[in-house]
Amino acid sequence: MTSQPQTVPPPGPDGPTADILAGLTAVLADTLDVEPGRIDPRQPFQVLGVDSIFAAEFVAALNARFGTAVTAAALYEHPAPADLARHLAAAGVQGRTGVSGPSDVPAGSGAGAVLAELRDHLAATVHCDPAELDPEADFPLLGLDSILAAEFVAAVNRAYGLTERPVTLYDHPSLGAMAQYIAGAAPGAPEAAGSLAGADAAPDAARSDLTRDEVNALLDAVRDDMLTVDEAVTLLTPRPA
Repeated sequence: MTSQPQTVPPPGPDGPTADILAGLTAVLADTLDVEPGRIDPRQPFQVLGVDSIFAAEFVAALNARFGTAVTAAALYEHPAPADLARHLAAAGVQGRTGVSGPSDVPAGSGAGAVLAELRDHLAATVHCDPAELDPEADFPLLGLDSILAAEFVAAVNRAYGLTERPVTLYDHPSLGAMAQYIAGAAPGAPEAAGSLAGADAAPDAARSDLTRDEVNALLDAVRDDMLTVDEAVTLLTPRPA
């Protein structure tokens, strides 16, 4: 009788990779609103429930935690948490925690300085000269689709220590509007007590009480291929507390 070969599970990560994977798993669990123990790091992100909206949130939070410059595209190149942790460890990322503090905010965080910074980030994202970007033009007219929007927001979060979501671009639909918002939202910025305090005070359930203009903005985003129908439904559905 021939014995069947037994499958031996691969050894778990150790050293820096293990530290990064633990932090990465914690960030992913918080993004998906599940217990970290329910996340199998060998499973692909899509299997774990990471769609394009969650991917943007996850990448923004990951960059804030580790000080990295990961884009949403990295989740396709390294399709499981364990793969991404190995990639970050190989790139020299340390398993440190903590989001950026006020000392990490770019100097001169007034609206004018923020606008210049945002133009540079957006120019790098859409591959053009910053001077070509009209600060009053809506983001779709400047070339942002849903994937590039996620990359742009991740860059903004990285620069200013924020954890904004791509939907922020619909609330503040131009570089000028976004600069005004960031000037008040960034830690240590002149108006830091303004918009963030108001946003934190608003419960998530308020998402179900959108105005007609906000709903129309989402519909326009779907029509302009900046959001899929499923992503729009996700934004219209309050997440569990």
